Amino acid sequence: MTPGLLKMWISFAGIAFMFIAVILIYLSRYKLKGFFKGIVATLAYIFMILAGIVIFLVVFSGPVSE
Repeated sequence: MTPGLLKMWISFAGIAFMFIAVILIYLSRYKLKGFFKGIVATLAYIFMILAGIVIFLVVFSGPVSE
C-alpha cells in the first residue's frame, strides 16, 4: 500500500470518528437522560477530539512524494 493511499484511509477514519461523534452528541442531547447521557456525551467528545487530531496530522504531514 502506497503512503498516499494509507493517508487516505487514515483520513477516512478521522471522518468516521466525526460522524460517530455527531450521532452520539445527538443521542445524548435529545434521546437519553440521566447517567447514560453523560457517558455518551463524554464518549462523543472523545471521538471529536480524536478526529481533530487525526485530520490535523494528515493535513499537516504534507504531500506524499511518489
